[in-house]
Amino acid sequence: MRKLLNTLYVTTEGASLRKDGENLVAEIDGAERARVPFHMLASVVAFGAIFVSPALLGACAAAGISVVFLDRAGRFQARVEGPVSGNVLLRRAQYRASDRPEPVVRSVILGKVANQRSVLMRALRDYGMEYAPEVRAAIVASVDRLAHILRRVEQADDPLERLRGAEGEAANLYFAVFGHLIRPVEPQMSWRGRSRRPPLDPINALLSFLYTLLTHDCRSACEAVGLDPAVGFLHRDRPGRPSLALDLMEEFRPVLADRLALSLINRRQIQPGDFEHREGGAVWLSASGRKTVLTAWQERKKEERTHPFLDEKAPLGLVPFLQAQMLARHLRGDLDVYPPWFWK
Repeated sequence: MRKLLNTLYVTTEGASLRKDGENLVAEIDGAERARVPFHMLASVVAFGAIFVSPALLGACAAAGISVVFLDRAGRFQARVEGPVSGNVLLRRAQYRASDRPEPVVRSVILGKVANQRSVLMRALRDYGMEYAPEVRAAIVASVDRLAHILRRVEQADDPLERLRGAEGEAANLYFAVFGHLIRPVEPQMSWRGRSRRPPLDPINALLSFLYTLLTHDCRSACEAVGLDPAVGFLHRDRPGRPSLALDLMEEFRPVLADRLALSLINRRQIQPGDFEHREGGAVWLSASGRKTVLTAWQERKKEERTHPFLDEKAPLGLVPFLQAQMLARHLRGDLDVYPPWFWK
C-alpha cells in the first residue's frame, strides 16, 4: 500500500520557503516556523503572497513534489512540477478511451450518485425523527429518486449526453435538500442553493474551498500513476481545465468535502465570522477560517475506510490515488470496467 505523504499548506502571507539540506524550511519575519523533510512531502500549496526560493523549487521538482500557488481566496494560479511520470502507452490508451467515454462516465456517475444518496440517508438515520414531516418527506423523496437514477444509469446503455443529464438531475435533487442537513440553521449560514465563480454565501464559499483542495489531490493522483489530468471523460476538454481530475473527484465530493463541510458547520467549528464579504456579493473564507478548514481536512484524510474493490483498509487521503490506479488498470485492459468507490 502506498504511504500517505503530507501536503504542506502555507497560509500566512509574507512567509518564505527555502531549502536547507534535504528539508523544506518555512520562515516568518526571519524566524523558522516549520521544517519538513522532503521524503515526507507529496506537495506544497501556497495561499497568497508566499516567497519560494529557486533552490527549493528545483529540489521539489527533482523529488517529485509539486508546488501549487493559489490566491488568497483559494483560486488556482500556477503549478510547478518536475518531469512527468508514467508512460506514453498508458496515455495513448487514455486518449483513445476518451473518444468513447461512456463506460468510464457510467462508473463515475454511479459512484457519485450512490455517495450523494448515502449522505442523505446518513442524515435521515442521525436526525430523521427531529425533522419536520415535510422536511423528512422531501429528503426521502430525493433518496428514492436518486435510487431510480442509479438503476437507470446502471441498466441502460445511454449515450454520453443522457448520462450527463442523469448526473445533472442527481445534483439538482441532492442540493435541493442539502440545506436541511445544516443544523441548526443560522440566518448568516443559511443555504441558498449552489453558487460558484464566485460563491455568494458562506456555505458555498466553504464548499468551493474544499473542492479546490480535493481537485489538487485528484490531479496529483492522476499524475502519480501516469495519467494526463487534462483529458477526461465526464467533463469536456477545455484549455487549462484538469478534466480527468474533476472526473475523479466526483465520487469523493459528497463524502470528503460535503460531509466535512456539514461537520464543521454543525459542530460550530466554522462560524459566520470566519468569512469575508466582498464587493459584488462574493464571499470567501478568512485567513483564520482557512486554517480551521485545512486542519480538519488533514485530519479527515487520515480516517480509514475499507476499499470496496480491494477489500483493504486505507486512509481516505489515499483513495484518490487508489482510484487513479484502478482507472489506469482499466485503460490498460487489466480490469473490464473502472470500479467506482462507494462510501459505506
